[in-house]
Amino acid sequence: MRAPLRAGIAVYNDGHYHAAHDAWETHWLDLETGTDDERLLHGLIQFTAAVHHAHRGNWEGAVGLAESGREYLREFGDVYRGCNVGDVRRYGRRLKADPEVIERRQPLSLTHEGERLSLADCTPEETVIAAKVLAEEWGYDDAPIGTAGAYALADLDAGQDGGPFLALLFDFVREDAADRPLIVQRLRAHVDRRDARESAVEGLFDER
Repeated sequence: MRAPLRAGIAVYNDGHYHAAHDAWETHWLDLETGTDDERLLHGLIQFTAAVHHAHRGNWEGAVGLAESGREYLREFGDVYRGCNVGDVRRYGRRLKADPEVIERRQPLSLTHEGERLSLADCTPEETVIAAKVLAEEWGYDDAPIGTAGAYALADLDAGQDGGPFLALLFDFVREDAADRPLIVQRLRAHVDRRDARESAVEGLFDER
């Protein structure tokens, strides 16, 4: 729960309101309906969708989603799972009453354990999640990004530093858009080499 929650918060806070829900959705779909964690993620998904629609001038959509997001979060206190859900409810009420407020000021920031997270604050696991959802948001093929993330985490589990995969994924989510095509090209090349190496040793130790 912690990694997808924080990854989505960071993606949202860096202004990628539509992509934020993708960081939460996979985990949300695996949760039992009506549990506290399911309602938290469902409410945050609705809230970020409301902000997204408000930014696009879809006032009716923003109002409806702001209200439904508040409903999912209404039984929580001000903080749940470290997230400032009380602020989310209050901002949702303001957005419902005046969706055009988003044109006059920045939307509410999400926090976790009192910290306003950005993509620069993400751990390796959180960066892997963020990179995959942002690849899709930015129109890149997310398959090599996802594979690079899997290799980075496997290397970390093996006591290594994540190799070139993790470094490039950090760059992918943080660098200017002009640099991303080159970063993706380098990631794909590293993935292809790793795939080839993994295939070359596969089955070598099987009994014949």
